[in-house]
Amino acid sequence: MSWAFLRDLLSGVNKYSTGIGRIWVAVVFLFRLLLYVAAAENIWKHEHDEFECNVKQPGCENVCFDHFFPVSHIRFWALQLIMVSTPSLLVVFHVAYRENREKHHNQKLYKNPGKIDGGLLCTYLISLILKTGLEIFSLVLFYNLYNGFEIPRLVKCDIKPCPNIVDCYISKPTEKMIFLYFLVATSCLCIVLNLSELSYLMYKYSTKCYLKRHVNKQQ
Repeated sequence: MSWAFLRDLLSGVNKYSTGIGRIWVAVVFLFRLLLYVAAAENIWKHEHDEFECNVKQPGCENVCFDHFFPVSHIRFWALQLIMVSTPSLLVVFHVAYRENREKHHNQKLYKNPGKIDGGLLCTYLISLILKTGLEIFSLVLFYNLYNGFEIPRLVKCDIKPCPNIVDCYISKPTEKMIFLYFLVATSCLCIVLNLSELSYLMYKYSTKCYLKRHVNKQQ
């Protein structure tokens, strides 16, 4: 899978972000996207082939693997990475709309089309709320799908066509656990950064509105 489009998206968003937003972009790009491409894909690459059960009943391994891994970990993290990055397109589209509007009217309508104010501020705040919500939703969904943030060495399966309770072994559980904890930690860090940026922007512009109103009253 090519991740060039996501890289380009994050690069574009970085131009219109605040300082905290740029840190978020760096975390997503360095500790999630590059880690996923460079290491995680290879670790989970043959997870189905390396999933072994101590019985050779035809179909048993397949149904047990499907039961314990309804969605492949690596595909789940890829889907999460795409989902949490997509709301940033709202900001890029809004800036593009401002630039096209200036071209259409052939005059300067904004001091800076990429400056976070007015309608663009609302769009930016909505994107932050969506990103935070999708991060939390993904972690909760992962926890419920896999009964926690753990990768057991051994799972017991008694689903038909398995003849009885079968022991199944997961390949490289320790290595997968380390990467799983790292991915969960970076996801939590992104939530903290999004909430921090949201609070910062709301505080900054509420203070700005208050001071402006106070000056107008004095005048």
